[in-house]
Order: sequence, then structure tokens, then C-alpha cells
Amino acid sequence: MSTQREVIETTADKLAAELARRGIAPNERIRVTIEPEEEIIPGRRESRALVIAAGLTDEDIDRLIDQARTEVQPLIK
Repeated sequence: MSTQREVIETTADKLAAELARRGIAPNERIRVTIEPEEEIIPGRRESRALVIAAGLTDEDIDRLIDQARTEVQPLIK
């Protein structure tokens, strides 16, 4: 591993592939720093973490949103 600090800017789902591409072995220790980005919907990240901790998946969340949308649709004039 290089002795110099490197910055890798990528998405979470592509991080492992990027590390492998750079020759970093899966058992090597790394440090990942998450830089906060401007959120379109404030609190979304924290809310999502709570929902996942409760055992729900993204599909569950989508299903609940669709269900709520269906329930309120008749109330919209």
C-alpha cells in the first residue's frame, strides 16, 4: 500500500471495486471518511438509517410509500 494519502471519490456501491483496481487487498486496513453533501431532503440519511435499523429494506419503504399514496389519492381534489 502506498505511504502517501490518496483521495478516492466514488459512490459507496463502487468503493470495493475501486480499491481492488488500485491493488488494495481485501484484508488491508483502510480509513474511509464520509464527507457530508448538501441534502435535497434534510434528515433523509438519518431517517433511512433508522428505517434500516428497524429491519426494513428499500423495497419495503417503496411499498409503504405506494400504499400511503394510494390511500390519500381519493382525498385529493
